[in-house]
Amino acid sequence: MRTAHRTCPLCDAVCGLRIELDDDRVTGVRGDPDDPFSQGYVCPKGASLGRIDEDPDRLRTPMIRTGDQWREATWDEAFRAVEKGLTGVFEKHGRQSVAAYFGNPTFHTMGGIFYRGPLSQSLGTTNLYSAGTIDQMPKHVSCGLMFGNAMAISVPDLDRTDHLLVIGANPAESHGSLCAAPDFPGRLKAIRARGGRIVVLDPRRTRTADLADEHVFVRPGTDALLLFALVHTLFAEDLTTVRVETEGLGELRAHAAPFTPDAVSAATGVPAATIVRLARELASAPTAAVYTRMGTSTADFGTLTQYLVDVLNTLTGNLDRPGGVMFTRPATLEVPWGPRPFTSGRWHSRVRQLPEALGELPVATLADEMETPGEGQVRALICVAGNLVLSAPNGPRLGRALDGLDFMVCVDPYLNETTRRAHVILPPPRMMQMPHYDLLLLTVTVRNYTRFSPPVLPLEPGQLSEAEIMARLCLIAAGRGADADPAAVDEMVLGELLGAGAQIPGSPFEGMEAAEARALLDGDSGPELMLDAMLRLGPYGLSLAELREHPHGIDLGPLKPRLKEVLGTESGLVRLAPAELGGEIGRLRKRLAAPAPPMVLIGRRQLRSNNSWLHNIPSLMGGSNRCTLHIHPDDLARLGLDTHARVVSATGDLVVPVEPDDRIMPGVVSLPHGWGHAGSAQRTASLHPGVNANALTDDSATDALSGNAVFNGAPVTVAPAPAPAGTGRAAPHRVPLPVVAA
Repeated sequence: MRTAHRTCPLCDAVCGLRIELDDDRVTGVRGDPDDPFSQGYVCPKGASLGRIDEDPDRLRTPMIRTGDQWREATWDEAFRAVEKGLTGVFEKHGRQSVAAYFGNPTFHTMGGIFYRGPLSQSLGTTNLYSAGTIDQMPKHVSCGLMFGNAMAISVPDLDRTDHLLVIGANPAESHGSLCAAPDFPGRLKAIRARGGRIVVLDPRRTRTADLADEHVFVRPGTDALLLFALVHTLFAEDLTTVRVETEGLGELRAHAAPFTPDAVSAATGVPAATIVRLARELASAPTAAVYTRMGTSTADFGTLTQYLVDVLNTLTGNLDRPGGVMFTRPATLEVPWGPRPFTSGRWHSRVRQLPEALGELPVATLADEMETPGEGQVRALICVAGNLVLSAPNGPRLGRALDGLDFMVCVDPYLNETTRRAHVILPPPRMMQMPHYDLLLLTVTVRNYTRFSPPVLPLEPGQLSEAEIMARLCLIAAGRGADADPAAVDEMVLGELLGAGAQIPGSPFEGMEAAEARALLDGDSGPELMLDAMLRLGPYGLSLAELREHPHGIDLGPLKPRLKEVLGTESGLVRLAPAELGGEIGRLRKRLAAPAPPMVLIGRRQLRSNNSWLHNIPSLMGGSNRCTLHIHPDDLARLGLDTHARVVSATGDLVVPVEPDDRIMPGVVSLPHGWGHAGSAQRTASLHPGVNANALTDDSATDALSGNAVFNGAPVTVAPAPAPAGTGRAAPHRVPLPVVAA
């Protein structure tokens, strides 16, 4: 029996865990009371980490598919198959015919984040995609346009604010997104306990709304109209207090002029008097923060909405201010993510001419690139930790496109709805076998903080680390072959890091030769050595050895103003009226007169669920974690619904159980994302299949500036339907579980 300490890798909250083990089996998981940031908090997902890590359906060895049959393979055999498959496509169709997709978990693992750049460069293609364009790309683009830095993401100073306005976010269930705050519900309660105020604007009365002083219904997809009306009111009533240096204030006032509270009220469903009151309350609060996330990011006008949130924080004097919104100072070197000053559209997709952002193209057009013949047609895919068939817009179409590829390799621990279409699956180790450092999440914490988690369990004989898997893919893509030494990739990345460090005045490596600097580093693997270099180059001068000496994490203090450090605009000023937004503002003006669809679909976050990959854990299934259609009782009666409904969109047709809910706005229905496991090889998931909500998501609809898919606000029709045969049971056909070849 022993105890290990680790950061939970399952969501954005970076909670510290205390893990009890008997040999290699987890016997209990609790919150780490000695973690200075999470202070013992744990959610149901974190408490189930042991069951997730030990899931018997996780793949332990590489898999190769021939026809419809899967067999286990050795690592050398699997990588030779990858080399043959990729090389064949390169030689026949060119490098542009290969695409790569990086799923959400790659942002949570050291192997995922450190090697995605080298792999992308080795492939030599612009067909690069990630979960960013089904999640947060509008935030990056808006920050890029406003601050000149796509990673200048401000977070609400939750522990000091007097007034929090939440729009299209449900952190009580998501535990924060692009805002790492362990025990988000507790922090919300603390705001009210000290006399603060919380207002939630959302088409659903969520768990977050239950913790607020006020909840206001707003129609999906109209958030930009509502926010512009708040901006209009601040100008009209002379309520602005700008505390930072800006440009474009006059142009912003002109942009806001048409969006009066009276003009937007009918479209948004929010009374004009309520809009005026909300603006006054925001402006008069001693400190205030406006926070938004997925509900608005994955909707029409997503980039414009993210921009307007930061505009409101700026106009009320709360940008870069304690109690307002602030920029985290991470412990590691801040590596530029994309060009500075920010620019996008450096290349465009072949078929629909959608613009690049942060070096990637929109996932919404990946099926187009696979299906449309011609030079550059995508014929092969490397998919790392992504279940595109369930997560991408119009997932069933993308699934059919995957079936037509010449070659596909997945780095994934499961045989799921996407990987079962691959030719080779390369499974990473269990989470407990990998070192962990949240390189990206620790850039958006509501308090400066750092923590490193060494592996809890060793790799088994012959097992490869995630880093080695990714490095070998890099070398194959670069033409070095399946047998090349993966350490070469590590040394290349380290050389670039240390070379840059040698040029930074005052850095610990200033003026050093590469070999001299390399000898100073500490770590048991390539990712650990890279992390040590980034810590030493960071603002606190820490090292990996120091983090090892503090297994519960290190509190680096409250957030402090640092806007000038993160600004990347040519002028050195905050851009309040970027010219790039002009077209979208014009399109938004036209939206004022457009009729609203009679019924629209939105997504739904669930406390015990995370995308598509936690539905195979028995302890997380049941209760509220079900795939049902939430609909207002008035709509239920008006449409004559009983137990099931047929939901039809421009791309899909689903039959789903209905759940009457007066907590959702009339005219809006909601389905949770990540379901659709009928026929799955995952045994628990196949017993609770649900439906794929993204079968209803139109992949032709994207946010114009970021290319992000539009999941929320999709027009649908809803009609009565009989219950499907076999409802509540496993599908009659399941993908065969992997078997060892004779």
